[in-house]
Amino acid sequence: MPKNTKVTQREHSNEPVTESVADLLSLEHPMDYKSSQMSMGLSPGSTAPGRALLPSPDPDAEDGRPAWNNKLEYILAQVGFSVGLGNVWRFPYLCQKNGGGAYLVPYFILLLLIGIPLFFLELAVGQRIRRGSIGVWNYVYPQLGGIGVSSLMVCGFVGLYYNVIIGWSIFYFFQSFQYPLPWAECPIQRNGTQAIVEPECEKSSATTYFWYRQTLNITSSIDDTGGLNWKMTLSLLVAWIMVCLAVIKGIQSSGKVMYFSSLFPYVVLFCFLVRGLMMKGAVDGIAHMFTPKLEKMLEPQVWREAATQVFFALGLGFGGVIAFSSYNKRDNNCHFDAALVSIINFVTSILATLVVFAVLGFKANVMNEKCVVENAEKILGFLNTGVLSRELIPPHINFSHLSAQDYAEMYGVIKTVKEDSFGQMGLDACVLEDELNKGTGLAFIAFTEAMTHFPASPFWSVMFFFMLINLGLGSMIGTMTGITTPILDAFKIRKEILCVACCVIAFLLGLLFVQRSGNYFVTMFDDYSAGLPLTVVVILENVSVAWIYGTKRFMQDLEDMLGFRPYSFYYYMWRYVSPAVLVVLIVATVIEMAVSPAGYNAWVESEGSERFQSYPPWALGMAYALIVVAMLPLPLVYIARHFNLISDGSNKLSVSYRKGMMKDISNLEEQDEQRFILSKNPSEAPSPMPAHRAYLGPGGTQEMTNTNYGTSTKTGYQNIGSPESEL
Repeated sequence: MPKNTKVTQREHSNEPVTESVADLLSLEHPMDYKSSQMSMGLSPGSTAPGRALLPSPDPDAEDGRPAWNNKLEYILAQVGFSVGLGNVWRFPYLCQKNGGGAYLVPYFILLLLIGIPLFFLELAVGQRIRRGSIGVWNYVYPQLGGIGVSSLMVCGFVGLYYNVIIGWSIFYFFQSFQYPLPWAECPIQRNGTQAIVEPECEKSSATTYFWYRQTLNITSSIDDTGGLNWKMTLSLLVAWIMVCLAVIKGIQSSGKVMYFSSLFPYVVLFCFLVRGLMMKGAVDGIAHMFTPKLEKMLEPQVWREAATQVFFALGLGFGGVIAFSSYNKRDNNCHFDAALVSIINFVTSILATLVVFAVLGFKANVMNEKCVVENAEKILGFLNTGVLSRELIPPHINFSHLSAQDYAEMYGVIKTVKEDSFGQMGLDACVLEDELNKGTGLAFIAFTEAMTHFPASPFWSVMFFFMLINLGLGSMIGTMTGITTPILDAFKIRKEILCVACCVIAFLLGLLFVQRSGNYFVTMFDDYSAGLPLTVVVILENVSVAWIYGTKRFMQDLEDMLGFRPYSFYYYMWRYVSPAVLVVLIVATVIEMAVSPAGYNAWVESEGSERFQSYPPWALGMAYALIVVAMLPLPLVYIARHFNLISDGSNKLSVSYRKGMMKDISNLEEQDEQRFILSKNPSEAPSPMPAHRAYLGPGGTQEMTNTNYGTSTKTGYQNIGSPESEL
């Protein structure tokens, strides 16, 4: 310690010497996590003495960290990230599959139990610590710093194939500028003077043929790569250029992009809803959607899929939520943000479900009428050839204006009378319910087929795929931010160079998905790269805050940051309910992976249909390698830091924290310098933490004491290694 300091003077003098905390902090050594109270081998759930998650420096003076231009940009960014293709297509599919309106009950319950609480947790830690996912978890509990690295890895895997879907949407978008739409009819082959329909298309459908053959030009198995599909390669390149331009300037540019990319999809959804409700059959689709099948609520599979959808709909564990919130001011009301974004996400899913089933109800009516006409012609043929007697046909039935009800009556009579030979006639029942139960399928098949029946179909097709591009772009901006923010926090790299490098590398790796067999790899990555690893990441986030750092301490930090104490509901959710639900979800996911055969749906050209095939050994190894690689940073970082093989990076963090803290103290000194005068007795020194009520222990009535050192310690930033402990 320098000889001319006031601390040294006091040691060699009996006269009282005044010294401010700012003077003391100027001598503070960089913090080492091994000597910090957060990492002293505390038992789970125990609370270290009085150290808050972070001191509260001036939020606008955090070493030049960028900030959102306004609150609206931030909310739109979070909405754009969380509301994606899953809300618009996967939610309606799961709703139809799992009991219609009955599915909304478990979904809403799980949204309250794990969705909003964990979303609030990620917003809070990002906003409080003002770092990306790696920096946040390095600070909360360095030995679990692998959480941030695993999150970054998952973001990378998901971003690789998610942008391929945007590329598909770009291809369909440009194909929509023609009439009739290219997927409206099967192509005709000419053999001399004879014209025949393409056999593959005739065996499937026009939209299915366009998807598998014209768009993907898919091979029959994952073993046959087939080379690059140049159309999809160009589309992927355009998609990555769009993403790169959107994120290259950071949140200042991406925030402005969100004004359009987040709001435009709602305009399109409302337009589709209004147009859909005006078409015949829309009410049938919506009624089918919301007719509850209550028995489905008792099936565990429904709850598992609802939990998974809640989990992915909000973007938990990806790092994008933390990254976006890290650019907020520390006094921002992130509790309100969590509730608002979650509600918007849920309402968007409901709106998209109404749109999808209104349109598919219209499509089901069109297909049912077509079925009635085709089978009525068969019956007329049987009547003309004498196979059926005309006495079987009710007298009021008019074949020129045959309704679905009339056909159903006629079908029932024929089936009853011709019971023995009925199967050979090849008549279909043409039940509307059967058409609706076929499900929503893939957006690039089912919805495109429905739009071919729209008046002015190219206009609606352009709007639909432009909406998909915007939804995907909003999610990709959040995903890329989840990758770049932790790297920028850890290394001094120019943002523009990093973004361009990430996009170039991602495009080159993404060539795997634009081979002719690329769709099979998209399915593999979607099934294996995110599900289990993200669930593990989020439960470790929950445990590190609620059980290692301490839920009560975290609640106190939130009160200091927000100005009010969050509801006790969050205490119990974070500490007990959410971890339990996530454990059940992990177990259910592992069981499903063990029981269900690992494979993919291969397109069989000769049959014009899909057929399930098991993964070959190399592909199965690749699938499981995705899970291992995504989760590997968790044990590696833990072991490396446990045995002191790598630094936790806390020295770097403490510099900026101390700067902000010194500034906060200087402001307080100007108001009342006497508050920071040291007395002779070091134990009476005031705490350098900003003034707030002392944190109460588990009982809530006594202040926490430093039992490790036998001295009563009220709130303080760092007891061990602080100047006071050296006196």
